[in-house]
Amino acid sequence: MNFLTAEWRKLAMINYVVDPELLKPYLPFGTTLDLWQGQCYLSLVGFLFRNTRLLGISVPRHKHFEEVNLRFYVLRDDGQTVKRGVVFIKEIVPKTMLSFVANTIYREHYETMKMNHSILQNAAETQVTYAWGNELPNHIKLTATAEPTDINPEAEAAFITEHYWGYTRVNAQKTLEYEVSHPTWQQYQVTDYSINVHFENTYGPQFAFLQDTQPVSVLLAEGSEIMVKNTKRII
Repeated sequence: MNFLTAEWRKLAMINYVVDPELLKPYLPFGTTLDLWQGQCYLSLVGFLFRNTRLLGISVPRHKHFEEVNLRFYVLRDDGQTVKRGVVFIKEIVPKTMLSFVANTIYREHYETMKMNHSILQNAAETQVTYAWGNELPNHIKLTATAEPTDINPEAEAAFITEHYWGYTRVNAQKTLEYEVSHPTWQQYQVTDYSINVHFENTYGPQFAFLQDTQPVSVLLAEGSEIMVKNTKRII
């Protein structure tokens, strides 16, 4: 049975190019950094969970919620294939139980904060906002086209969206691996955006420089149904 099934919708993806040395302390055993055209990417991603089920069970008041995460991209060669995956610096959700389950089972780095969102769609445009923070307000707001289009498989957007494995650093010699299955997504063309994030307070002083860093790209993906499965430990 799949550990988790849900829909991930309206994924706002703010992408930065960073020095690879910044991410090496977070690199799980058995993985290497995955680069796009020789550059190392770090992404701030906000999206909606819809119709969430854990082990096939729908938990009351935990079906629909927001998540914002800070992530980067890795490769793992298991001897048969090269898997493209993501590693999360931190994942923010509004429900304490979600943080407990993810941190306990997947050794992830979830934190519970107050969150809200707004999605406005009409014939002219799509507008998506995610906000979070218990004391300091943070938000990302994207304005985009009304209808999504296919993603060019050779484009940067495909690199960002098509990583189908998750890796968590357990310790210096152990890594947790899981598969995230979903179809290829479509994207909206972003026409405007606003970013107000207290990176140092949220993610630590090593990420404070992002406060004044211009992202190299901003994407809005429609998303799809997803499945999280095939969890195993790499030693």
